Amino acid sequence: MNPFDGARSVLFVHAHPDDETLSSGGLILWLADRGVRVELLTATRGERGEVVPALRADVGDDAAALTRIREGEWRRAVGSLGIPDAFFLGEPPARHAGAASRRYSDSGMRWVTPTLAGAVDDAPAEALTRAPESEVKADVLALVEHLRPDLVVSYDDLGGYGHPDHRSIRSAALSASRSAGVPFAELVPADADRAFVVDASDRLPAITDALRAHATQLTVDGSHVVHSGGQREPIRTVFGVRLVD
Repeated sequence: MNPFDGARSVLFVHAHPDDETLSSGGLILWLADRGVRVELLTATRGERGEVVPALRADVGDDAAALTRIREGEWRRAVGSLGIPDAFFLGEPPARHAGAASRRYSDSGMRWVTPTLAGAVDDAPAEALTRAPESEVKADVLALVEHLRPDLVVSYDDLGGYGHPDHRSIRSAALSASRSAGVPFAELVPADADRAFVVDASDRLPAITDALRAHATQLTVDGSHVVHSGGQREPIRTVFGVRLVD
């Protein structure tokens, strides 16, 4: 089943800057080509993400400076992907009524296996995963009700590869979508059961441009991306999307 059938607007919900491009950049471009309005909600600013080795000396240990850099990278990627409206969780209109703005921070992660991430013991007090689930859901719901998209898209129940922030924001997005009566779809492998497959290979140059915006987090090397920790993978151009009942 095509989750985008009849959709005029789609809200993507992601955890960190760069996730929108790595996990769904080609899909966003594919939708825009078809006249679908795409909007983006990002939960944190990726404060605990590693920095690529070549830029570590330039960034230093100033957490506030890294946050500003990653906000700028996020904005450049959003522009490259042609997203007209993008929001950070905790800031109006992605903040529930009557509450002062707050900033959710990156919870951090550790590798449990070479491909599966898990939680850390030192997540800061303001981390997304330390916030009450009801508050995170209320903030996502506020934006969903403000935008009234035809579809909300986020990670699968594993958060793609287990990152605790991915799993947290996915849970909140699913719950908020159900409360608002808006269909929800998850990003899954192209060979997953019941996946609708989008091939955006023809948009590889545009995907690459958006990836290059995230210079502190990854490096583009031909048709591959090299992450800050050295992991190499092909740039994703084929996407699986599945409606969640």
